[in-house]
Amino acid sequence: MSVQSSHFQPHSCGRSLGGTSISLCQGACGTSIRRLTVPNRWRSTANGQRALFFNANNICKPFRGINLQIVESLSVRKPTRKHRQVDEFKSIKSQAKDEPAEHSNVAQTAGKLSVVNLNNDSFKGEARSSSQAGESSSKSQQSSISKEVASADSSPLLQTASSSSPVNHKGESFLSIAVIGATGELAKGKIFPALFALYYSGFLPQNVCIFGYSRKNLTDEDLRSIISSTITCRIDHEQNCDKQMDSFLNQTYYLNGGYDTDEGMTKLDARMKLFEGSAESNRIFYLSVPQEVLLDVAASVANYAQSKKGWNRIIIEKPFGFDAPSSQRFTGYLLSKYQENQIYRIDHLLGRNLIENLTVLRFSNLVFEPLWSRKYIRNIQAESRILLCRYFEGYGIIRDIVHSHILQTIALLAMEPPISLHGEAIRNEKVKVLRSIRKLEPSDVILGKYKATYGDEVHVNNTNLTPTYFAGALFIDNARWDGVPFMIRTGMGLIKHRVEIRIQFHQVPGNIYRERIGHNVDLATNELILRDVPDEAILIKVNNKVPGLGLQLDASELNLLYKDRYNVEVPDSYEHLLLDVIDGDSHLFMRSDELAAAWNILTPIINEVDKKNISPELYELGGRGPVGAYYLWAKHKVQWADD
Repeated sequence: MSVQSSHFQPHSCGRSLGGTSISLCQGACGTSIRRLTVPNRWRSTANGQRALFFNANNICKPFRGINLQIVESLSVRKPTRKHRQVDEFKSIKSQAKDEPAEHSNVAQTAGKLSVVNLNNDSFKGEARSSSQAGESSSKSQQSSISKEVASADSSPLLQTASSSSPVNHKGESFLSIAVIGATGELAKGKIFPALFALYYSGFLPQNVCIFGYSRKNLTDEDLRSIISSTITCRIDHEQNCDKQMDSFLNQTYYLNGGYDTDEGMTKLDARMKLFEGSAESNRIFYLSVPQEVLLDVAASVANYAQSKKGWNRIIIEKPFGFDAPSSQRFTGYLLSKYQENQIYRIDHLLGRNLIENLTVLRFSNLVFEPLWSRKYIRNIQAESRILLCRYFEGYGIIRDIVHSHILQTIALLAMEPPISLHGEAIRNEKVKVLRSIRKLEPSDVILGKYKATYGDEVHVNNTNLTPTYFAGALFIDNARWDGVPFMIRTGMGLIKHRVEIRIQFHQVPGNIYRERIGHNVDLATNELILRDVPDEAILIKVNNKVPGLGLQLDASELNLLYKDRYNVEVPDSYEHLLLDVIDGDSHLFMRSDELAAAWNILTPIINEVDKKNISPELYELGGRGPVGAYYLWAKHKVQWADD
């Protein structure tokens, strides 16, 4: 406080200024402040009045700390929250504390207090106008906040959003995650457990709220009860599991509304704003809804629920269309509402550690990259034996598995080195591979349909011959892969659940150990095996000498078994993909041009199936698949590694 010189009338705030102390009046300051000792400097003026003269040094020391006393007397308390490190989420900083709105306003007003009005005529007008302006500003802010909360409380959809809502007043970025279709099986079984695992691991920002939205009439507590019955802590997350679970559930809220109603999305937007405050607000919308209402939901979210103060991203589940024309219409409508970088087409099979390891193994190891071409690789086998699924019957294995998972795996495996690890750089290389894949011919494809057995009876649904098995030979027409067959096999109800990629190399030219290998030279072929199921591993098949006096060769596997090497529990694929969405990493999500290129490869086969020119071959449930697949391997001179 800077004071040059002042004089006060004896009747100002104190009862008497004739002594050595003055009392700051309670009415002027709004609170009781202790008496301050001031040196006696009374002098007589020309007009006969008594006046007090002093300089700044005499009064600054007693006034020092007035602001602190005012704040302490108001007992402003800030709720503390545990600060957790967020390494991967770079764009949103951690928030240490939240501050209620009314306390924040008072603290700001007190912080600006630098001159105490002692009712002196010389600066009475200036101090009064400053005080009135501050009071008017404070009342205006409190009035606007009260109106906003009152308006929110009056809404039936926002009945649980009261003054207890942790409004963000720290000015830090805020993340809202909305799960549309929150009471569905996917949300309960996969999405919410994945979000909790990320929360426990510290990969969600501190300023985060999760909103469940569906048509059911539930409360916040109802949703929390549903979620709590499905989420568990991993083995490496056992410490403070209950405490972390309670904290996660307390940041989860529910709204009920129609999927395509503008009113529901407007209320969702209002509910989010209550928590976000005035800071940068980012939002993720996971559209876990049936395909028939997906576009309506996406439109309502785009029109009424997007943040105006940050980025917005939507996640949609496969299948991404039923065929090329429907996919084109689907994509066109989405792009009329969103930018391409806002759309994340999720396929949980691409979130497996095997897929991420494809590029790591190839581009970070000198021993593999020089071999990655037609010069050394004889064929590549990609296999995905999947479990039975009710949802699968409506679309078939071509639209559900081959179009996304299989072709994306081939693209990552065969692409040229990207210029960086940026998502768009990787997607640019993937789409080049997809555009280079030759259109499938019916002669290079085997389709199958499993038949269920009940005792001695065989049950076949003749009205629904949707393929549940696909085997095919793909060829990439470019300089690196010309002539190399990419053999793919995927099916349901097979003998064993297995997911792996097997790369077979050419035989050694002029091998001097040919006579020692035996009659079946294929058994001595070097292989690189990337296995995801049943036990995640990297295997290299090599030829070596059997110990002993003779010279006998044996084909052995050098193995890196993950469960033996790494004592950690592998995260679920949804955790991986949701974290990528939060970080804005899009390399495992299909872009619109990738989508179109994939449909272009499969359209000839889909058309033949729809015209019933290709009939699926029946195979036993729990068997090895259609017999025709083995003829397909023989046609392309491929020895398929089987059980």
